[in-house]
Amino acid sequence: MTTTTSRTPVAAAVRPPVTQVPLSTTPLPTLDGAVPPWPGTVENGLHVRHTPGPDGTPAVYVHGLGGSATNWTDLAALLAPTAAGHAVDLPGFGFSEPESGFGFGLDHHSAVVARHLERLGEPVHLLGNSMGGAISLLVAAQRPELVRTLTLISPAMPDRRPDPRRLSDPLMALAYLPVVGARVRRRMAGLTARERAAQVIKLCFHDPSRFPDARLDELVEEHAARAGFPWALAAMERSTFGIFRRWTALGSASLWSVAKQVEAPTLVVWGLHDRVISVRRAPRTAQAVPRARMLVLPRTGHVAQMERPQVVARAVLGLWESADNGSW
Repeated sequence: MTTTTSRTPVAAAVRPPVTQVPLSTTPLPTLDGAVPPWPGTVENGLHVRHTPGPDGTPAVYVHGLGGSATNWTDLAALLAPTAAGHAVDLPGFGFSEPESGFGFGLDHHSAVVARHLERLGEPVHLLGNSMGGAISLLVAAQRPELVRTLTLISPAMPDRRPDPRRLSDPLMALAYLPVVGARVRRRMAGLTARERAAQVIKLCFHDPSRFPDARLDELVEEHAARAGFPWALAAMERSTFGIFRRWTALGSASLWSVAKQVEAPTLVVWGLHDRVISVRRAPRTAQAVPRARMLVLPRTGHVAQMERPQVVARAVLGLWESADNGSW
């Protein structure tokens, strides 16, 4: 199983990769959707949730815009028998208070992640989703000695053909645009925590009904807590602008140029029905990274690690195993 497509206009633009993505046959633990998020600690100002695992290459998980370390709870649980996990809350998100004067650009976030990897003392399996995918791409390109393998799940790669009609909610579409988006985000901040959580799931899942009730309750609790943080709204706004600024960069600063510098074996995962970062960017992303392979999942939205954790886990383990035996 490598790329699954359907007879839809968007699928027609997704070309199959040259090489297949090996799905591991290693048995996975039973996934319990009621297990709470992994415990976290503050390390040098960064809140990090830890998944216990064996000694060896650790896995580091980087969430997307508006997300947090809890976006990785289930995937980290499935991968824990193979690798201990470190899921970070980026500055201004989750429970990580940003330092005074923090810039919130992609390079600022990637520098924070790189410093965390330095403290681990060995190359890691780096996984990033959405904005976290772009951040992880920068880390892998700029600090190759820190990254053993790279997994990008719907990374926020540039597209000069923005189409808000892809989004399931016009309000959410406007919220991610510069200038006018700030007003909309403030309006959204007036919603209840449950209303905001429901909108996020509607946007990011292909089938919101698949989101477990226990996870929704956790997301509501987290949104309620973050609403009380004085830095939360500014972090969202400035990180959004940071993405758009990087998307307009040309030459060597373009993320497409950065992708060509990545040396690590790389897995690119995309949901066929991603309404945030179009699946049309998947083939170009996989072709830009020298050692990348692509997996497109049907009936899946923007957060494949949450909506299809088992198949994503098998693909990630396939990457790790292939990297170890030199077959990637």
